[in-house]
Amino acid sequence: MNTVLIVDDHSDIRRLISITLGKEYHILEAEDGVSALAAVRHHHPKVVLLDIMMPGEIDGLQVLQAIKADPDTRDTLVGMITARGQVADHDDARARGADAYFIKPFSPLQVVTWVRNHLK
Repeated sequence: MNTVLIVDDHSDIRRLISITLGKEYHILEAEDGVSALAAVRHHHPKVVLLDIMMPGEIDGLQVLQAIKADPDTRDTLVGMITARGQVADHDDARARGADAYFIKPFSPLQVVTWVRNHLK
């Protein structure tokens, strides 16, 4: 079963994505960057859905950069889910290796379709 890590400091966002994904994936959740990196290193998810703005010492862009810099996790698909809709933010995320960029409010079905298309 493919593992998907959902990282957002808002439990409602994590729950919405998790419910929409359904039971065909092993779902992990994290609410900050430190927990996200620990989950990536321990569980090796196929997909990480990652918020940019999170509390704590590591933001989503730093998590993305760490995932893509590590030879063991660089092939992990990372979809950014954020309220930051500026072109510069999108470009920065892509430059750091983001595979997708979804702007809040987003369609959960759009995110789930992206995940399903990449985990076939």
